[in-house]
Amino acid sequence: MPSLAAEELRLDPQGFHPFDPAQARIGQLLFYDKILSGNRNISCGTCHHHDFAGTDGLSLGIGEGGEGVGPERTAGTGRDRIAKRMSRNAPALWNLGHREVETLFHDGRLSVSDHFGNGFSSPAEEWLPRGLETVLAAQALFPLTAQFEMAGNPRENEIAGAVHDRIDRAWPILAKRVRTIPAYGEMFVEAFDHVDAPEEVTIVEIGNALAAFIGTEWQSHDSPWDDWLREGVPLPEAAERGRQLFFGRAACTSCHSGPLFTDHGFHALWLPPFGPGRMRDFDPYARDVGRMAESNRLEDAYRFRTPSLRNVALTAPYGHNGAYPTLEGIIAHHADPMAARAAWRPETARLPEAPWLAAIDFVVWQDAAEMARQARALDIEPVPLSPAEISDLVAFLEALTGATAQATPLGRPETVPSGLPVD
Repeated sequence: MPSLAAEELRLDPQGFHPFDPAQARIGQLLFYDKILSGNRNISCGTCHHHDFAGTDGLSLGIGEGGEGVGPERTAGTGRDRIAKRMSRNAPALWNLGHREVETLFHDGRLSVSDHFGNGFSSPAEEWLPRGLETVLAAQALFPLTAQFEMAGNPRENEIAGAVHDRIDRAWPILAKRVRTIPAYGEMFVEAFDHVDAPEEVTIVEIGNALAAFIGTEWQSHDSPWDDWLREGVPLPEAAERGRQLFFGRAACTSCHSGPLFTDHGFHALWLPPFGPGRMRDFDPYARDVGRMAESNRLEDAYRFRTPSLRNVALTAPYGHNGAYPTLEGIIAHHADPMAARAAWRPETARLPEAPWLAAIDFVVWQDAAEMARQARALDIEPVPLSPAEISDLVAFLEALTGATAQATPLGRPETVPSGLPVD
């Protein structure tokens, strides 16, 4: 039977923010509606699709200008082809509606805070509107204004142009797009007590609706692990051996702790770097310094937010840049980063072909000084693990998969009120 200490690991359904079902229904439609993108050609669901457990199955996603979904998504053609890969792996959405979650994005650039008087510390600073009910609602607004994610390029559409002036200038335009569609207008009036007419709908209601959907759709706490915690139902033998390793010699809980299997902290894993990075104006080449870009503290260099491990078996590839396509690979990297880095090859990354971007995909490897800086930031201590032990850890992580994880409450809609195609 579980110990008393195990009681602290239970994921209590009461620990989630309460979300209104009618608002979640609006959020479901908006999540898959391309009306929220500058060029009306990509939705939230394109990169966080139900078919891929709320992710896209790619190391680095293909945003605005791409075609298709999941690992089959292509980089587009002609003038519409992408100008840049996504900087980081599309994060999983599981349990982001839990009250414990107060920081989002791989570098933590969005967090609960009163610093700007609107409830959050974010890239929008004081321009983020008041009234967003959760950090998840605030997060939902930022992909809409990101050039290579959903906004598009300046001079292509009014959204990208408005963002170029100031980030908050685009949100009223998007809100008007939505509320002037009669079906949406009526739904908002019905679902939000303070909205008496469609013209009162703002980006705040849109963000709260998206959060209501994400926060309920990807809520998961019915895995074999949960059965073990609540009722003492034995895990499969391999998973039980993996559990003992996870909480014991492998020391996984030094970062992956608590009911969500994350300490919500930031750690440097020395993952193989590639892609465009998340460059600041003064960076001389494609690189990603992680948390430091947000905090401006040298000690945060190359550190990224610890992900939750619930349903992790469904959300490959792994790492902030999706460097490893399998759980075996990312576990082996944790066990021996130096050996894993030496064995890693560029073809391991799941990157849709884009020959015009090939010159920068792995350019960072040519800078010896940058590679040395990344190596010095390593936070994890090697833990010798045999192939059999790695296999047992995989079995335990698979036991964190919810029984209903692939039968979510609302799913993907067949159609959306804008009439635009649904990916």
